[in-house]
Amino acid sequence: MAEAGVGTIAAGVAKAYADLITIAGFDGGTGASPLTSVKYCGGPWELGLTETHQTLRANNLRDKVRLQTDGGLKTGLDVVKAAILGAESFGFGTGPMVAMGCKYLRICHLNNCATGVATQDKVLRLEYYTGTVEKVMNYFRFIAEETRRLMASLGVRTMEELIGRVDLLQPIEAQTAKQARLDLSPILYTGDASKPQTCKVERNAPFDKGELAEQMVKDALSAIEHKTGGEFSYTVKNTDRSIGARLSGEIAIRHSNLGMSDAPITLQLTGTAGQSFGVWNAGGLDMYLEGDANDYVGKGMAGGKLVIYPPKDSGFASQETTIIGNTCLYGATGGKLFAAGLAGERFGVRNSGAHAVVEGIGDHGAEYMTGGLLTVLGETGVNFGAGMTGGFAYIYDANNRFVDRYNHELIDIHRVSTEAMEAYRNHLRGVIEEYVAETGSAHGQSLLDNFSDVVGKFWLVKPKAAELASLLADMQRAAA
Repeated sequence: MAEAGVGTIAAGVAKAYADLITIAGFDGGTGASPLTSVKYCGGPWELGLTETHQTLRANNLRDKVRLQTDGGLKTGLDVVKAAILGAESFGFGTGPMVAMGCKYLRICHLNNCATGVATQDKVLRLEYYTGTVEKVMNYFRFIAEETRRLMASLGVRTMEELIGRVDLLQPIEAQTAKQARLDLSPILYTGDASKPQTCKVERNAPFDKGELAEQMVKDALSAIEHKTGGEFSYTVKNTDRSIGARLSGEIAIRHSNLGMSDAPITLQLTGTAGQSFGVWNAGGLDMYLEGDANDYVGKGMAGGKLVIYPPKDSGFASQETTIIGNTCLYGATGGKLFAAGLAGERFGVRNSGAHAVVEGIGDHGAEYMTGGLLTVLGETGVNFGAGMTGGFAYIYDANNRFVDRYNHELIDIHRVSTEAMEAYRNHLRGVIEEYVAETGSAHGQSLLDNFSDVVGKFWLVKPKAAELASLLADMQRAAA
């Protein structure tokens, strides 16, 4: 976010091997944010971009990272100005949304978008959504044409020549005494002309070479290429980040995201996994971890299976012990996650298709969830289901606290013990049975052994706009 000091932060993440840095301005956005957030969040992208570009050059880092900006960019003139101030890449959101039919009503979070853009309501999407790919393409064609005309008027042939050319900017005359006190010279500062203005490398090569991930690829590549599957065992440490991502990439390149689901690569792991365990997990990669994992488990996963359980000789109660970190399953579109323990905050945020079972979560679970299934065999934190417009969840509420912990705006809750909920009771039992079979959870087994007694303490959580009678059918249809 563009604000004073953002250049220092950018230099830090460049030293941490970022390939792309985005400087976002206070303007723009989806239109769903409260006006107070829009008004007081950050500053103009022009100031943040200028500071970042100059700081990276001063610290000999500009040639290692690509610099992007966004925040209300709408025209070719915006693109040219951003390039002059140091940007190589340009983010557009508001303009393309309007081209697709968005009327900027600021009700994206209510699931009743009048133009059918930001809603899970089938009627609204079928009756009122008029957007097409061609409309967005046409919008960007106009952007490109205006950009080319402006570049030609400046005598610049390529975008590469334009980036960082602050000499092409000229301050306008002050119209008021207040404007006259502004000193714009820091924005037009050029620095050492010998230092690069753009990124010169394909990747900002990290110190961490990902040796374990590369060894996994080496061991499993033949099985992936011939689609024969196989089982491999490794020990992981908390410095081993994004375990599974390389294998998922090799699977997806050859067989697409789900093409190896019938002949999976299975990893038997022990230890503590670093951040982003199972990130972008592809169908055809099943990972079993005896130990625990850090934040972002299953982020963006598309398929496969992630099973995490405590060491077999551990003496603690899994339902009282954290086993995975924060923001797990962020943006997941498929696959299954079974974790025999507690998860941190923001579990299942933006989940649109993954199925997960854990034994407790922190605050803001299922936030902006649009599909999939979450089963929590324990307590949740506050604000569960904020912005949830799809999918559903089972919550075990042993202490009758959940009513005060979920977000009442978009979701409602139903007991699964009533006669009309028999299909969901059977489904819930099947979910827990699969979870216990995969993790060996003593807590899960206890719930099964006493299912008739505890089933009355389970809630089914769904979006208010969703029909209770069709939840299971919709989920099965989405999985097909």
